[in-house]
Amino acid sequence: MWRTTISLIFILFIVIFTSYVSSCLWAGRPEQQLDSIEITVSEGITVAEFGKKYDLDRKVLKNVFNLKSQDDLKKQVADFGMSEELLSKKINKALAIQAEHGSKNWIKILIKGALWIIFLLAVFNLLRKGKITARNRKWIYMAAVCVFGIILGSDPSPMGTVKDAIVLLGSKGVIFPPRLIALGIFLLMVVLANKFICSWGCQIGTLQDLIFRLNRNSKDRNGLFGQIKIPFIISNSIRILFFLFLILVAIIWAADIVEVIDPFKIFKPHAIGIAGGLFISLVLVTSLFVYRPWCHFFCPFGLVGWLAEKISIFKVKVDYDKCIACEACSQACPSTVMDAILKQDRIIPDCFSCGTCIETCPADAISFEYGKREKPPKEKFDK
Repeated sequence: MWRTTISLIFILFIVIFTSYVSSCLWAGRPEQQLDSIEITVSEGITVAEFGKKYDLDRKVLKNVFNLKSQDDLKKQVADFGMSEELLSKKINKALAIQAEHGSKNWIKILIKGALWIIFLLAVFNLLRKGKITARNRKWIYMAAVCVFGIILGSDPSPMGTVKDAIVLLGSKGVIFPPRLIALGIFLLMVVLANKFICSWGCQIGTLQDLIFRLNRNSKDRNGLFGQIKIPFIISNSIRILFFLFLILVAIIWAADIVEVIDPFKIFKPHAIGIAGGLFISLVLVTSLFVYRPWCHFFCPFGLVGWLAEKISIFKVKVDYDKCIACEACSQACPSTVMDAILKQDRIIPDCFSCGTCIETCPADAISFEYGKREKPPKEKFDK
């Protein structure tokens, strides 16, 4: 237990310290919720004068008034036939989009996206060949944490594509197109290979998985100290309620309930408050005993991804002609998902394609293949 505890403390210290240095190097404009501005239109005021009055740049004026030429700046605001209420709404939406765009480091995002594709393709190849083992699994997770978390930071992340979209839409009534594109790409990754972006690319997901593996034996088959498999009906019910609460608060109070406790901020330590620090610490310590607690209990993308993985092309499959019904795979699985996949007798929980079941099976009956899962023969698992 002491060895596990020391390993956890060492990893968290390295993550926090190096992330602090890295986030300082990547420092840019911070994301922030802009206060709405109230507009009053003076009689005879031109578009150019209006823009100067409210400190609006040409891009915002062009979007709001649909300007076609430089001469349109000389037109009176009243000529466009918009009420002050409609004008205020359009301006606040334009400013929100501008703020979102300005807060992004697009060079970093492109680098991160390219590395995600390269890294996930490499892991996909290893998993398909059954070469992800107890020996290299931790190193792969550690590489993901270092590259996509420590070096490239907390943003972008799969969770942010869902959570931030909900908050921005609820608070400002605005959709940020690049975020929807990112969400579409992440969901495509989920569909192509069962929840692969969560499994091997998400910085907080891989950190939780790495911590969980610290509390496992050398073969990565069993927990050393009391690991618990939470029933899916409990974890998913909490996750659905949290998701609905996130939407409700965003719409009614224009607030973000995840912002304070956001675990991705461990890769941006200077932004963590006291409440956030306590929550993140609880999540990461719990990760020793419960498999990916943030993913299973809270993550908005985790919920959306769980729905998308129902149509995944490549997934964990069982060849029942080879299967000897020993259930070693479900016992070694970090969660309850392999038991559900094996027996096909209930809703299948999130599968994070970790490959533990493939490595564990003594009959080579499990693989990461494309196509529909077969049903087990009747009485296959009767005891």
